[in-house]
Amino acid sequence: MELKDEIGTTEERPWGNFTILDEGSGYKVKRIEVFPGKRLSYQRHSKRAEHWFVVAGTAKATLNDEEFILSSGEKIDIRIGDAHRVENPHESEICIFIEVQTGTYFGEDDIVRLDDDFGRVA
Repeated sequence: MELKDEIGTTEERPWGNFTILDEGSGYKVKRIEVFPGKRLSYQRHSKRAEHWFVVAGTAKATLNDEEFILSSGEKIDIRIGDAHRVENPHESEICIFIEVQTGTYFGEDDIVRLDDDFGRVA
């Protein structure tokens, strides 16, 4: 059985941070901030899908090697197994998006990193 994270918990990362907004059976919701010029790992998951909804700034999303520019109010869906990454292309503005995960497991160990700016590729 997976242990649940505490709602409202914020975790810092080299690219920004995320806060857990809600979690229940089959879903987890996060608020994610990406600092200017930073990006997350190019990664995939085997047990969860993700839906990203940009609420502030601009996100450059890569989905299976195709790039998309998303502004506030726009979204993208990532299926289980899709290779994906988000980055903030701006030099001075934070990108904030809401990530809704759905699936059977939401642990950080369900991340397979394909590329990473911070040396975290296995």
